[in-house]
Amino acid sequence: MSGDGWAAVDACTLPTEEQPLREAEFDTLFATALRGVERPERGRLRLTFDEGTEIEDLIARESSCCSFFDFELTATEDGVVLDVRVPAARVAVLDGIARRAVV
Repeated sequence: MSGDGWAAVDACTLPTEEQPLREAEFDTLFATALRGVERPERGRLRLTFDEGTEIEDLIARESSCCSFFDFELTATEDGVVLDVRVPAARVAVLDGIARRAVV
């Protein structure tokens, strides 16, 4: 998506014309609710969102078109934590998300 390595063409089944819309959904989420970004491992990104942020639907839709993502969502007393893991071959995709998720 958008040429920043977000989705590898051979791995994403989301129709090309819908990719910018999905990217915009994530951009809006990042702009409105993202509180923190950590990169604990090369293949893992941890995003912390405001308490009560509902992202389950977006994660489910992303999982259905890019099956290489492993999402783990955890509600904490401080907010909502989303751990995103990818296999080594898809680290460039995670890099693209991390670039867009600048706090």
